[in-house]
Amino acid sequence: MKKFIQKWAAPVLCGLFIFCLFKFILFFGYVPSASMEPTIKAGSFITGYRVFGGINRSDVLVFRHSNYMIVKRVAAVEGDLIYIDCTGTVISVNEELQDAARILEVPDGCYFMLGDNINESFDSRKWDDPYIRRDQIIAKLW
Repeated sequence: MKKFIQKWAAPVLCGLFIFCLFKFILFFGYVPSASMEPTIKAGSFITGYRVFGGINRSDVLVFRHSNYMIVKRVAAVEGDLIYIDCTGTVISVNEELQDAARILEVPDGCYFMLGDNINESFDSRKWDDPYIRRDQIIAKLW
């Protein structure tokens, strides 16, 4: 029995460590679409961290939305005003514009997300509920 424990203790502990590392600290994923190009190419593997502090404009996050894991960039944080034109293009954040067709204010604890490739991205501009809550965020990319 002692020989069995000596033989398997290191591999089991190592496996447990790696499992905990990826479950609670690191994130490893795959991006199948072109919605974040040119920053993240379609078919790329990504890494991030699950333990993070504040979230700022321009951070790239992995989050859950409609039972999918999605990667997008933070365009606006809580309290920001988003000005959108009649074509659905975000034309300004926190800079008042008269020709805006829609003005949204990001609620507390929420974020407005956009893909870098505006023409290919299904993001906050097109969702029924345009905001991502903090509890939906899985990881912040490096």
